Amino acid sequence: MGKAERDGSNEFANYQPGSLNTTDRLIEDLDNYDIVFHIGDMPYANGYLSQWDQFTAQVAPISAKKPYMVASGNHERDWPNTGGFFDVEDSGGECGVPAETMYYYPAENRANFWYKVDYGMFRFCVADSEHDWREGTPQYKFIEECLSTVDRKHQPWLIFTAHRVLGYSSNSWYADQGSFEEPEGRESLQKLWQKYRVDIAYFGHVHNYERTCPLYQSQCVNSEKSHYSGTMNGTIFVVAGGGGSHLSEYTTAIPKWSIFRDHDYGFTKLTAFNHSSLLFEYMKSSDGKVYDSFTIHRDYRDVLSCVHDSCFPTTLAS
Repeated sequence: MGKAERDGSNEFANYQPGSLNTTDRLIEDLDNYDIVFHIGDMPYANGYLSQWDQFTAQVAPISAKKPYMVASGNHERDWPNTGGFFDVEDSGGECGVPAETMYYYPAENRANFWYKVDYGMFRFCVADSEHDWREGTPQYKFIEECLSTVDRKHQPWLIFTAHRVLGYSSNSWYADQGSFEEPEGRESLQKLWQKYRVDIAYFGHVHNYERTCPLYQSQCVNSEKSHYSGTMNGTIFVVAGGGGSHLSEYTTAIPKWSIFRDHDYGFTKLTAFNHSSLLFEYMKSSDGKVYDSFTIHRDYRDVLSCVHDSCFPTTLAS
């Protein structure tokens, strides 16, 4: 999202032109929110503490009244030879320290930016895409523990989130790589999302909006586009990266699993009406109006139902 100037002045290259609109729309509708998640790339401070001051002041009307839950992005954490997964200089030398200090998050070790949140009828499993998430790592162990221990009778809505796109995106750079994901993004995780029946997986990093069909192993498992009911046999993947910074381009060839794309600034909202009904909405930051939405209606039995790779394999002998 970043930050911007309200006095008409501008920083170099006008890097985060949509930031104020996103902030203002959230403030205007704040009474209709319970908790806010900012999935990495917060101020783009690049090592300048004054930029953090500006950002925290901009979002203070939100964070002073609602839980403001943050995640680690490349512009908070990444710097060569500091223990991160990516050997790039995107944080300007911050190495995650300001982000770990400015906001509270319930991690066991704050240097490891992964944690879980039970809030109302939701469980959120917040991963750290700037540390190794692959099978055999401490973070992989955390992710499986977070997904596997939720009591779906009390928290029926299970949400996974991370900054970089560990799921699916038709961003032009990802398409050029041939995988439509962060390299090695979903190879270890998709079996966990499927096994534990993750409803929605959220990502940022790519500066636009995109929603997929319910997916497993790159295949749509449901032909519906806006009203899902009964057994959910895949996960819906959402890129909500248009918080305010410069926009990212899509590939020209639209994958079959991409249901809705918007090259604009915006944010999403989840509303759980009860244990059986969920509403997803995508709003543009320019006017706060809904431009994409879907609903999920199901009961507890639908969560328990076995679908492909979600239950332990059995044989006639067992």
